[in-house]
Amino acid sequence: MDPRLEDKVNEKIREVTAGSDEILEIIGMLRDLRTHSNSFAYGIAIGRLYNSFYYQCRRILKRNPTGEEFAEFLDLLGRKQKDILDALRLD
Repeated sequence: MDPRLEDKVNEKIREVTAGSDEILEIIGMLRDLRTHSNSFAYGIAIGRLYNSFYYQCRRILKRNPTGEEFAEFLDLLGRKQKDILDALRLD
């Protein structure tokens, strides 16, 4: 993955984990989804990260991500999964 892109994705991971209270507030407002709050919170976090990854590819590289870059993004998410779940206080 382009180092500039990886830096931006890592920056967004730090932002998402630092802003986990916002995600928990969203879940609190959607009472009907509380029984599924773990998957819902994680889904919101991953959605934010994917959106950032795609946007940064377009902004930095001036193109859509390649299949290889997407695989590298997934690998990065896998390595950071515990950090994201811990920030959301999910098991």
